[in-house]
Amino acid sequence: MIVKIVVSACLLGENCKYNGGNNYSAAVAKFVEGREVIPVCPERLAGLGIPREPIEIVNGVVRRQDGTSVDEALRKAVEQILAQLEGQDIECVILKSRSPTCGVKQVYDGTFSGVLVDGMGVLASALQEKGYKVVDSEDL
Repeated sequence: MIVKIVVSACLLGENCKYNGGNNYSAAVAKFVEGREVIPVCPERLAGLGIPREPIEIVNGVVRRQDGTSVDEALRKAVEQILAQLEGQDIECVILKSRSPTCGVKQVYDGTFSGVLVDGMGVLASALQEKGYKVVDSEDL
């Protein structure tokens, strides 16, 4: 069985960030070189659009700044990603820091003011609960 690495798509240079850009990481690209990579973007999978309004976790619910909940769509996308990975030999999952879906160590506090708090995004948390080795991209 081929060992695979799951990576936030924005880290691979895919333009799927909320502002239409990406978070390309040379360190991530070097780390995954020669390995089979599965790119993931829960926001894109949830149909939130590119570009899109920023989202944060507000009292446990993922919301846009105007208060509109996108929580259900994102959690369905997370379930789709978990189903896609089921039964595959995944070495690790490398996710984007501070994202409300992919944040491993910190996320924004839900006030849309740029303040960070300790915590995990909804995808990072779900993957860790399923036993995957989840790595913050900044730790490579």
